[in-house]
Amino acid sequence: MTAETPVTSTSELLDYLRAGETPADGFRIGTEHEKIGLRAEDFGPVPYQGERGIGALLEKIAREDGWTPVFEAENVIALEKDGASITLEPGGQLELSGAPVRSIFETCDEFNRHLDLVRRVSEPMGLIWLSVGCNPLYEVADVPRMPKARYHIMRRYLPTRGDFSLHMMHLTATVQANLDYSGEADMVAKMRTAMGLTPVVSAMFANSSLSGGKPGGFISHRVRFWRHTDPDRCGLLPFVFDPDFGYARYVEWALDVPMFFLVRDGKYLPATGMTFRQFMKAGLEGHRATLTDFDRHLTTLFPEVRLKQVIEVRGADAVPSNLTCALPALWKGILYDAEALSAAWALVEDWSFEEREAALDAVARDGLAAEVPGGPVLPLAREVVSLAFGGLRRIAHPGESRDDERGFLEPLFEQLETGKSPGQVVLDHWESDWGGSFDRLIDYARY
Repeated sequence: MTAETPVTSTSELLDYLRAGETPADGFRIGTEHEKIGLRAEDFGPVPYQGERGIGALLEKIAREDGWTPVFEAENVIALEKDGASITLEPGGQLELSGAPVRSIFETCDEFNRHLDLVRRVSEPMGLIWLSVGCNPLYEVADVPRMPKARYHIMRRYLPTRGDFSLHMMHLTATVQANLDYSGEADMVAKMRTAMGLTPVVSAMFANSSLSGGKPGGFISHRVRFWRHTDPDRCGLLPFVFDPDFGYARYVEWALDVPMFFLVRDGKYLPATGMTFRQFMKAGLEGHRATLTDFDRHLTTLFPEVRLKQVIEVRGADAVPSNLTCALPALWKGILYDAEALSAAWALVEDWSFEEREAALDAVARDGLAAEVPGGPVLPLAREVVSLAFGGLRRIAHPGESRDDERGFLEPLFEQLETGKSPGQVVLDHWESDWGGSFDRLIDYARY
């Protein structure tokens, strides 16, 4: 069966997820990171068009560093090189989707090379990039739209589902990690633990306390916006915590989430709310469902932890460079070590689903000052990082020149020592020594 063969049964979709299984000695990790761009001289938003637009930036990166451009019509919308990609988010956020690699040293090296490249190309164009989880200066209406057909369709559909869906698309930025699983039981343990820890990790990385040029009562506006985007495809998934969770439960859920679109011959066809289950049964405009369609559909589902042929952990705001490298280190230490995985799950195992939801809402408001089941989230966060520290020690790769990855967690320990999320630190400065100065904010937050 090929990726373009029509899919006729859910068993083929289950086999697709099983095909992602990787032996433990082949586990890799990848980091995805988004950043928000502004014009340096006036802090204005960056359009796609023009000599100093996002399109020109992508073309310049391709020329100067050997990336292959990906076009949609006449527009460059992405770049590809050596298993990595640079992609364009709806409001002009720039994302690095890193290659899957063995160690945190490698993924952090890749991230830092990317930042050096983007700075080198951006500076002559008068562009700067911010390490924050939400555009701190602009409202949705002020941000230019990027010319990608999938985003046109999403802009029409998502506002029917959630009040802050356009805020999520155009204003937010994240850092996430992609990890492997060895089999169904391993996938279940990792998905369940990562989903359970999402409020805790979101608190550690909450870094979007300003939106639209002012505070808004949230330490993570990004988490808040995602909480009101689309209940069909976003948020925490209750069935992940059920005893019978496995590939089948995830596929059955995905089958009943409305589709955004199909892609045929490079053209996007709106699916007008048809579910993938309905598409498999009846087709759409003469087209039959394929594994390629299912893979693409999975990329349009946005739970806090997403299953494809890897596990994507998605709950963190974009943060400064040192904390960016801490995010994959944290998840590797927890999810790739059996002892840490079991101990981390035990910390949140007894929470009800309603308590998990309330904890995520509390974290959006208060970051590391939030209350979660059992008490404050801060000591829980410290325990989680300590578990990851031990996990990284146990799974170190002996004989490699850089085998101890625990140092990548030090910036996170230091952040937790302050007792404040990164966004709370920004807010404190904004309301005290910065005096509400955009210049001070940008100087602090730029890469």
